[in-house]
Amino acid sequence: MATQPKRVKWRKMQRGRIRGRASRGNKLSVGEYGIQALEPCWLAARQIEAGRIAANHYLAGEGRVIVAVFPDKSVTATPAETRMGKGKGEPEFYAAVVRPGTIIYEIKGASEINAKTALNRAAHKMPIRCRLVHRRPKQ
Repeated sequence: MATQPKRVKWRKMQRGRIRGRASRGNKLSVGEYGIQALEPCWLAARQIEAGRIAANHYLAGEGRVIVAVFPDKSVTATPAETRMGKGKGEPEFYAAVVRPGTIIYEIKGASEINAKTALNRAAHKMPIRCRLVHRRPKQ
């Protein structure tokens, strides 16, 4: 089931622009391995869910997959073959605004080989280029 906010103050949102690199959410917080976005995009809730399912399915209960982004932006669309005017369209889906450098998924409690393969499968579901990151050992 694709995630979306339980309640919103405003149903429709302006589009906005994705500028700059991520200053928050760009480091691993709970997991040992993760995938990091290299391009800006809107990640739809169903794309996030597809990646989560692919990673979980490969791990088969060995580790835990943590989704680090949440789709809280409503994206509207007007129906096809509709005349101009008549206002803004209805919300079609929810998306997460992802800047370059944002961590999308994290995995903890899995072996290195399994975690890398699971994250690779999740990265194939993403519409952008991603890279694998891992936690540095404490010095």
